[in-house]
Amino acid sequence: MTEQLESEPVAAAQLFGDRLETARRFTANLAAHGEERGLIGPLELPRLWTRHVLNSAIAAPYFSGSAVDVGSGAGLPGLVLAIARPDVEWTLIEPMERRTAWLTEQVADLELDNVSVERMRGEEWSRGRVFDAATARAVSALRTLLPFTAPLVRPGGRLVFLKGANVAGEIDAAAKQIKKYGLQDVSVEIVGEGVLDEPTRVFLATLSR
Repeated sequence: MTEQLESEPVAAAQLFGDRLETARRFTANLAAHGEERGLIGPLELPRLWTRHVLNSAIAAPYFSGSAVDVGSGAGLPGLVLAIARPDVEWTLIEPMERRTAWLTEQVADLELDNVSVERMRGEEWSRGRVFDAATARAVSALRTLLPFTAPLVRPGGRLVFLKGANVAGEIDAAAKQIKKYGLQDVSVEIVGEGVLDEPTRVFLATLSR
């Protein structure tokens, strides 16, 4: 590749702690194979750490118990969060075969015993509201995302979505879905200021029923 992988930012050690070496391995794997396998674009290597890996890892404190990443793709944020939070049981849901193959390979290569991979769409989940949290990154707008994530989370659990600058507009557009699924304490937190070059916007909500 002509593009060079971004040097590891200082913040990586702060966010991953004793899991840093595993995060390095995942990032190196994604850099080596991500473009050829259709997981990342050709221009992502110079910002792979800051825009993708650390942008995902910064949300790690929001999780506990069990969590599901819907539309996991390359493993952003699910694999990154599973590395950062080995105490949380992660389920990665992804419908595309080539992506689930990648995720399964990475789980084995990185020896992540807290991760399972399911090839399906979020709306095909049939095992009930079993998760303490659901997350997604760069999947779809809230009004589309809520119907296939909220039904996976137990009452009292939370939604933790990594969103872009237009998240306030997405919340307004999803008012009907927010009411339908009984979401409470809806908020957006900007995390990573002073740690990341570009802070992350995290949409948060609690399932009341």
